[in-house]
Amino acid sequence: AYEAAAVPLRQRLSQLRYALQTAEDPEEIWHLKRRIAELTPMLTQMNELADSIASIQAIAAIRNKDFVLEADNVTFRNGSTVLVNSTTNFISVKGNKAVVQISPSNYASGPNGVGGVTVQGAISGYEIRTDKKGRIYLSMNVNGIGISAQIELFITPGSNYAQATVYPNFNSNTVWVDGTIVPYDSSDVFEGTSL
Repeated sequence: AYEAAAVPLRQRLSQLRYALQTAEDPEEIWHLKRRIAELTPMLTQMNELADSIASIQAIAAIRNKDFVLEADNVTFRNGSTVLVNSTTNFISVKGNKAVVQISPSNYASGPNGVGGVTVQGAISGYEIRTDKKGRIYLSMNVNGIGISAQIELFITPGSNYAQATVYPNFNSNTVWVDGTIVPYDSSDVFEGTSL
């Protein structure tokens, strides 16, 4: 709600800043600067509230085993980082089932039909920790056809931004996934065909 409410405010600030660049009358410039100074803290507060709500929702979703990490970039073992589509690149948890889908290609179909690989498995060892500074860590094991891995996830404090590391148990093809945590039912990811 706060995110949506911030949109018109952000647009109004853009209009005011543009008007300030083209204004010549000193009185008009003074009024524009004053209005920008009044609205800027409001926008900052709305953004902070939106981040706080998203953080609370993300933490609750993790505690309930009902979330999706929608990736915006993936880093591979060789160090190459790829900006990816969050609807086809994700880690999801629903109850005791996890799905890891990495689809870095928008051009090739891949084994999952959407440019990459989709694997799913049963979760064990699901452990959430909070450190002294309030940072949330999640560790879990996922085992199934095509996957045997440990996944560690860290949520940036005060937001729903997270970083996950997928450590395969039988090879060294570690993958790092960065993105946002959303409740499972609020996600609009597209799951490809699993191995």
